[in-house]
Amino acid sequence: MAGGKLTPRQKMINLMYLVFIAMLALNMSKEVLSAFGILNIKIEDSNSITDIRNESSFQQLAQKASDQPLQYGDKKAKVDKIRAVAKEFNDYIETIKASITKEFPKDKAGNYPCEQMDKSDAVDNLFYTGDKESAKGKEFLQKIQSFAGQIKAIGGSSIAESEMKKIEKRFETKPVYSEKAEANLSWLDYNYHHFPLIASVTKLTQLQADIKATESDVMEGMFKSDLVAAASLTAYQPIVVPEKTAFFQGEAVKGKIILGKFDPNLVAKSVVVNGVSVPAKAGQADFSFGAGAVGEHEITGSFNFDENGKVVSLPIKGNYVVVPQPKSANISADKMNVVYRGLPNPMTISFAGISDDKVTASAPGLTRATGNGKYNLNPGSGTEVTVGVTAKLPDGKGVSDKKVFRIKNIPAPAGAIAGTVGIVKGAKSRLEVSQVSAELQDFLYDLKFQVTRFTFKVTGQAAIIVNGDRVNAQCKTALSKVGRGDQVTIFDIKTKIVGVTAAIVPKDAAPVIYEIQ
Repeated sequence: MAGGKLTPRQKMINLMYLVFIAMLALNMSKEVLSAFGILNIKIEDSNSITDIRNESSFQQLAQKASDQPLQYGDKKAKVDKIRAVAKEFNDYIETIKASITKEFPKDKAGNYPCEQMDKSDAVDNLFYTGDKESAKGKEFLQKIQSFAGQIKAIGGSSIAESEMKKIEKRFETKPVYSEKAEANLSWLDYNYHHFPLIASVTKLTQLQADIKATESDVMEGMFKSDLVAAASLTAYQPIVVPEKTAFFQGEAVKGKIILGKFDPNLVAKSVVVNGVSVPAKAGQADFSFGAGAVGEHEITGSFNFDENGKVVSLPIKGNYVVVPQPKSANISADKMNVVYRGLPNPMTISFAGISDDKVTASAPGLTRATGNGKYNLNPGSGTEVTVGVTAKLPDGKGVSDKKVFRIKNIPAPAGAIAGTVGIVKGAKSRLEVSQVSAELQDFLYDLKFQVTRFTFKVTGQAAIIVNGDRVNAQCKTALSKVGRGDQVTIFDIKTKIVGVTAAIVPKDAAPVIYEIQ
């Protein structure tokens, strides 16, 4: 397009061509900017997934530390500190991102206006003063450079050397050779100087991804040795599981010996229990022998496997207790040795050593509740109730027992103003808006009373009967005539119990006195 004299028409064609090229370049630039935006979103999505995975791993570790503090407690403590350092660094980067993008807020879908974020001013002004690194730029570099060292200091020998080198490489900030500049540039120059804003934001998001990946790698790396150990047969623990915790004299002691890490494809070469060989099954062995005399007895033996041409023996160690056959039932009221009329008094009824399905209890007002041996006793008239229990022993014989409980009525509550019983002091205005209630203090059950009627009496004036639980207009008129030191008595307080289906009429609540201040 150069050389020679050009006609006006040719000049116009050349100008249009230049404009066309510029438009192509502009469109390409927008595509690149949009690509950075798409990449940033994908990294953010990946970071969210990593966060969920890391949290799940940490919760599993926390559970292990709770179950086995000696084995996992120290590792959890280290991971706690590493997570705190990682969060601090991640939050610091998030603060930088918020600062440099404050003029470019995300839309409702969470996307940046990428095509508008083509300038580098926001990042350059933050990390540089002229062509030199600013205090903020140096701080940013220091945060990156110190992160791997903090991880190493906390993790110590719990992090493998090869894993630590990978982390250090991830956060390396040494100078980088630039082919464009044909020279080594500082890490900050190479990565953030004169770059479009959306590109810098994406790089910061990637740095956050590196932090989260480091968290994940540390937790995974710390437990590689545990996984290797778990793959060995030495990690299996034989566990004695009797059919029940105690046996009667004359019974056969039955149960299973299973491996702590059960594998249905794992069959022992042999199993010995108390000196006798028993059949080996998939990951377990059944046993049966006489219970013996009353008292505690040991179960010993071994699971024997072939591993790498050698026999690996895993010791069996357990115990059981032989108890005499029961002669009486265990019957107890969960609240005390008294039951209250009109209330579902919770009770636990059982025979020692006999399963709940072979125990039967009966009494007027006794019903089954949720759970083994759980009942509710709602007594009716009278002063006593007898609970009878029968059970069937393992040999088919039956046993029975009974127990008598006293029946008491629910005691009367005490009247209260704004939740306070006895003598209450306050202004007339407070009494006008306060609720009259009834409180049952120091009672085993948490009962709620609703006041339905009371009598309101001001000294020197006629008594006023009020329906409900608050003073009415007539009461307020009477109050207008009292002065400081005068007393108002609220008595004949009628109530009903809330939440109890039985038709119980409680005794009148004790009076409450309100002294005007």
